[in-house]
Amino acid sequence: MSTYNTQHHMTTYNGWANYETWNASLWINNDQLLYEIAKACVNKSRLGMVDNPWQHFISLMTDPILNNILSKTEDGVAWNDEKINAEEMTDMMEELVS
Repeated sequence: MSTYNTQHHMTTYNGWANYETWNASLWINNDQLLYEIAKACVNKSRLGMVDNPWQHFISLMTDPILNNILSKTEDGVAWNDEKINAEEMTDMMEELVS
C-alpha cells in the first residue's frame, strides 16, 4: 500500500509564494539597476521617507515616464501584479541592505 499523497499540490514556487513573486525577486537580485533601485527604496524606508520599500519600488517602476521600459520583468511579470506577495518582497528587499 502506497502512502504517497498524489493529491498534494505545490503551494510554493522555488521556495516563494508563487511564480510571480519568485520572478520579481529573481530579476531584482540579478539585474544591477533593479538591485540598486531596490536598495535605495529600503534606505528611503529606513529614513522614514517612504512607508514601504516594496510599494515604493512599484511606484517607481510603474511611473508613466518609465512605463514602457521598466513596468515589468523581462519575463513579462508586471511589478504591480496582485499575485506578487508583498510581504515576501519587502523581506527580500530588506535583506539586500542588511
